[in-house]
Amino acid sequence: MKEKTIANSYLSFFCAELAMLVDAGLTINESIQILHEDEVSHDGKEVLKKLADELSVDNQFSKALRRCAVFPNYMIQMVEIGEKTGRIEETLKALTEYYDRQSRLTVAVKKSVLYPAIILVLMIVVVLVLIIQVLPIFSDVFGRLGTQMSPVATALMNFGSILTGASVVIAAVVALIFVFIATVLLSNKLRSSVNAAFLNMWGNKGIFGKIATSRFVYAMALSMASGLDTLDAIEIASNASGGSKSVDEMHKKCNELINGGAPIHEALTKSGILSNQSGKMLAIGTRSGKADLAMTEIARKSDVEVRERIDAIVGKIEPALVISSSVIVGVILMSVMLPLMGIMTSIG
Repeated sequence: MKEKTIANSYLSFFCAELAMLVDAGLTINESIQILHEDEVSHDGKEVLKKLADELSVDNQFSKALRRCAVFPNYMIQMVEIGEKTGRIEETLKALTEYYDRQSRLTVAVKKSVLYPAIILVLMIVVVLVLIIQVLPIFSDVFGRLGTQMSPVATALMNFGSILTGASVVIAAVVALIFVFIATVLLSNKLRSSVNAAFLNMWGNKGIFGKIATSRFVYAMALSMASGLDTLDAIEIASNASGGSKSVDEMHKKCNELINGGAPIHEALTKSGILSNQSGKMLAIGTRSGKADLAMTEIARKSDVEVRERIDAIVGKIEPALVISSSVIVGVILMSVMLPLMGIMTSIG
């Protein structure tokens, strides 16, 4: 079967349904068979069929997931922990919440990029129509009146003429961009390479740094709740949230601090993963024997912070684009209308 990327939303439903069947007393093998029979999508049925076949060879769920080669490593690692600790049902429920949260976060990020992009494209289209189609009409009107447009309007019209002359080249460039984007979206390897390059540049900056931190603390909370020791929990959380050199360096520094004898809250704070306030909360949780609950609360707060930051960014970008487009259109129209009004007044 061709390797595919399984959506977080599907993984969330899959883990939730599997947890319910296991809670009802069914084995993993029986549960997967039921899910396969009830699956309606072709891709989902194909994945579950392969998973059922792998389970018939080896009853260990984590190994079957790994051999399918389509499930994320984080999920496989957490299932392995659930099997070792005898808490597979709790692990599946936690994974349900985890992938549901990842799905909602992905949607939020896409929306934050999509809406401003649409506004930007509309702004460019409006400006191009004005300078390519509208300004030449006004130029003819001014010519018939025995005068010329303002220098600003004339310069914009000349720029529009240049764009019109280079329309074939521009269309070719735009087509190449669309082909590249489509290729990236369709190719898992190319998409991974582009994501890696992007993460290396921006992975620890701004909102992307907040998202990486949020994923780390949430994976850490889930790992700690599953009974994992600190170093193993950090390793799994690092794999779930890493990808950029800068973020991986933070995780490496955290491991070095813990190996050097630093308590977990101090290591996470000094490495830059947690803020001082979150580190303080984790320190209190560790002293009270409730480090996993403290990390869960930190993860919840981090999730809220990421969403608020995304909303704040979108709230600034959209008005900025609307204002910019309004000013540009206004300048173009005023550069034409004011001289025309002056001419009409003098004629009157």
